[in-house]
Amino acid sequence: MTHIAVLGSTNTDLVAYVEKAPQRGETVTGRAFRTIPGGKGANQAISPTLGFARPEGPPPARAGATVSVIGAVGNDGLGSRLRSTLEHSGVDTDHLHTTEGPSRTAHIVVDDEGSNAIVVIPGANGTVDHLAPGDEGLIAAADALLLQLEIPLAAVLAGARTAQAHGVRTILTPAPARPLPPELLAAIDLLVPNEHEAATLTGVPDPRAAAYVLLDQVPEVVITLGPAGCLYAARGQEPVTVPAPKVTAVDSTGAGDTFVGALAVALTETRPMREALAWAAAAAALSVQRAGASASMPTRQEIEAQFTS
Repeated sequence: MTHIAVLGSTNTDLVAYVEKAPQRGETVTGRAFRTIPGGKGANQAISPTLGFARPEGPPPARAGATVSVIGAVGNDGLGSRLRSTLEHSGVDTDHLHTTEGPSRTAHIVVDDEGSNAIVVIPGANGTVDHLAPGDEGLIAAADALLLQLEIPLAAVLAGARTAQAHGVRTILTPAPARPLPPELLAAIDLLVPNEHEAATLTGVPDPRAAAYVLLDQVPEVVITLGPAGCLYAARGQEPVTVPAPKVTAVDSTGAGDTFVGALAVALTETRPMREALAWAAAAAALSVQRAGASASMPTRQEIEAQFTS
């Protein structure tokens, strides 16, 4: 079984469900509220391991890899719940450090079309600005390292450089999108933005054209396109589009993280890229049909059933 390391954020999603998201200065009445463990780091750690560990029974079968998470939580009740959720999902939390103060929170509004808007309070995640003792060894022993941009950039760069030095595949989700230093991009093997993040990074709105720009900086790019699937581009190859299964979205929160986690599993299992992308798209399609981020992630059996249907 392969081993995936995830360096990134952990937080609690505070989710309000509304018919239509409020405009500036507007108050609307929601229909439901949920408190859900999340964060792009935690989501990408849970996705390759167990999916949603249902409370009425034992955790479902693994999606295909053992996973360790590197990050931080606060010494509050939310931090304890985050750690417990990750451990219940089969994630190794030995490198999830506890700091003084509050854990990170994300305040999310989800409308009836499944779209979302998010406000983040960094909390403990803001302290993850370097690799702690033992983190480098954990990364060096992994088959892949998943990175995002919800922790300080210094730690992301340190993780990427460590992975590169030890021949570990690095996969970066550039979210939230921001200009990226050349030294970080030089240490990335695969960049996985959504179409909006790709446009922000390149200034080019067309995903295909944006992919060509990004290939000047990284060897491979996957641009996720929501219901349209994803676009894959690699140096020296023509870009290809891989469609997504047709489903009715309930909540798109965490779909991108589900996709990346499943893609990491497929690639570390040495599946061909196009097959790996279709497998990851099947996982994401399942996740948008359920509410929440980590709570919506499918099991390996569910992914395989969707993939072969």
